[in-house]
Amino acid sequence: MNRAALFVLADGRFPAGGHAHSGGAEPAVAAGRIKDAASLEDFCRGRLHTAGLVAAGLAAASAAGHDPLELDEAADARTPVPALRTTARKLGRQMMRAARATWPSGELDALAAARPRGAHQPVVLGLAARSAGLAPLDAAYAAAYETVSGPATATVRLLSLDPFDATAVLARLAPDLDKTAAAAAAAAQRIPEDGTDALPAASAPLLDITAQQHAAWPVRLFAS
Repeated sequence: MNRAALFVLADGRFPAGGHAHSGGAEPAVAAGRIKDAASLEDFCRGRLHTAGLVAAGLAAASAAGHDPLELDEAADARTPVPALRTTARKLGRQMMRAARATWPSGELDALAAARPRGAHQPVVLGLAARSAGLAPLDAAYAAAYETVSGPATATVRLLSLDPFDATAVLARLAPDLDKTAAAAAAAAQRIPEDGTDALPAASAPLLDITAQQHAAWPVRLFAS
């Protein structure tokens, strides 16, 4: 295991395209649901326990060596909105490029060949973690953290929120991140008995609805 690789994978500067996406923060700011640090924290906590838990479960399962094509189908089933499926595959394609350059592996090559238009990002992230010598729990942490760090960073730009306040929000979410990553990794361990149905399938209907609406905006700062 190469635990230090987790810092590379979870770093916001890892060239996987996440900086262009707000994780739903842009439409939430426009609707007034995010207006300060407190409401950002509420938004991120809700996102973590829904979309974040699902992403972390998929990433942990992929890092554990379960069939990435089956996991990609499971990700599709857990992503009912076309706009979010498109975003997930686009980010997966970008993550794949970065991962293959950073941690080359036959498993990454095989998934890239099978899904030339991109697999879902959490599946690719988990396989990247596996290629980097990381454990399923590490992959779950990376996926969960990304689901809150993206909106926090985007809100700094959207609201001119003090970066110190946004960082403090992430720090306060640390206990929730621990619980989410642990639950996701535990779910991935049940796949041999229960199949991909063991993975979390939490939903966030408002995030789904606003993501589809946001995709049709003629002018927006973020891609999603």
